[in-house]
Amino acid sequence: MDESGGSGQPRSGTDEADERRTGRPRPGDPATTTARPPSDQQPHDAATPAAPEEAADAAHPEAADGQDGEERPPAPPTDTSDSAAPAPAPAPAPADTRTDSHTPEPPHHTHRSEAHTPAPPGGRKGRKGPAPKRAKEPGGGLLMGRPFGVPVYVAPSWFLVAALITWVFGGQLERVLPELGMARYLVSLFFAVAFYASVLVHELAHTVAALRFKLPVRRIQLQFFGGVSEIEKESETPGREFVLAFVGPLLSLILGGVFYLALQTVEPGTVPGVLLGGLMISNLIVAAFNLLPGLPLDGGRMLRAVVWKITGKPMSGTIAAAWVGRALAISVLIGLPLLTHSGGLGTEAQDIGGMDTVMDALLAAILAGIIWTGAGNSLRVARLREHLPELRARALTRRAVPVETHTPLSEALRRANEAGARALVVVDADGDPLSLVREAAIVGVPEHRRPWVAVSGLAQDLTDGMRVSAELAGEDLLEVLRATPATEYLVVEDSGEIYGVLSAADVEKAFVKAMARPS
Repeated sequence: MDESGGSGQPRSGTDEADERRTGRPRPGDPATTTARPPSDQQPHDAATPAAPEEAADAAHPEAADGQDGEERPPAPPTDTSDSAAPAPAPAPAPADTRTDSHTPEPPHHTHRSEAHTPAPPGGRKGRKGPAPKRAKEPGGGLLMGRPFGVPVYVAPSWFLVAALITWVFGGQLERVLPELGMARYLVSLFFAVAFYASVLVHELAHTVAALRFKLPVRRIQLQFFGGVSEIEKESETPGREFVLAFVGPLLSLILGGVFYLALQTVEPGTVPGVLLGGLMISNLIVAAFNLLPGLPLDGGRMLRAVVWKITGKPMSGTIAAAWVGRALAISVLIGLPLLTHSGGLGTEAQDIGGMDTVMDALLAAILAGIIWTGAGNSLRVARLREHLPELRARALTRRAVPVETHTPLSEALRRANEAGARALVVVDADGDPLSLVREAAIVGVPEHRRPWVAVSGLAQDLTDGMRVSAELAGEDLLEVLRATPATEYLVVEDSGEIYGVLSAADVEKAFVKAMARPS
């Protein structure tokens, strides 16, 4: 806490009270700042508040006139609960996996968990005005609908796997129902769509459970290897984690049972019989595959919950389930081709060699790669979540000095250097903040022009979303910055008093540093 004036002179109780009441610097001390920086903030030794490593921003021609582009801060990490769907009985079917993030944009991913919706930034409790706008809703393909208010997207890769299933299943139908002719491909396409509808039901089970536990769900995406439910907050207890993971395979088992009962009502060897039989077997395979005890599969989330319950440490559960997932990936890579050629999957034994061997090895490699990558991503995101609370707005805020609209840039920089500040806040005659002077714009102004350039020409007007509470930290902070992309934010106390300026570049550096730290 900075308890002195910008010039280093002690402040009297009267001076400090006057300054708090009016929002203006103490008369006679132009370097006094209304922003109290964190204790570890080091003053910048350059002639401008801009960090040297960010001087490259000046290369953009729009920097000089104050129109440089906005920088998007990193997004909070998330878990994606994916239903891994291996090949359905008659045709190779997508396996659904979880991916973790996240990097400046952490993966939306394994059960995606994110902090509760933070209060609107602005510092003032009970502050009037519109709530800050949410970030633009993520895409991910063709929007199919919003069941339970959650957008469902079909990724472009789905059309590729749908064509593959149609082709392979059509070949199966040619042997079983040769009288269909070319119509068999329409039946095969119907099977592909029905199978992915089953995968969607699997994902909706995760979504409904998450919403029941008040965990926000970002989206559901159907893609090449199944579906992904991006849940934006981690479960608070191992019991909820277990339930959240188990409901997906449970629904797939129930669907398998429903298709079995329906199969009893139709004649075998008919189109309905073949379709119901294929859907029954496919859903049973999806359930069995997802129950394998390794991340990023649902069984891995269940194993994580068990280890978490036993040890009391969620990170221990993640480490155990991730390494089991990696072992599972190696087993799939080696074991799946061997089982296929030995007849262990209920097919005729085949000699090694030929196109069938290549296809089996390729499918095994893709599944193994997805599982291995998902397990590693789960570890990375878990480690990041451990360190996210260290991202605190108060600690990352730069000291700032208030300057009026028509103040020349050279004079504003002189005051900033005297105060050891690295940011400028443009205020009105009453000391209320109007805009923030952007670093990139400052660097773009040659030194000889600075006495004739007013700070207002280099500033970005403040919006509600650019006012950030000094108390924000971790995922709450990242979510607020993500909702209103900007290069700088005004940090305020709960009382409404200016604390300083937060640079999105500083947050991103701290975010990357947190990701790199070992657990």
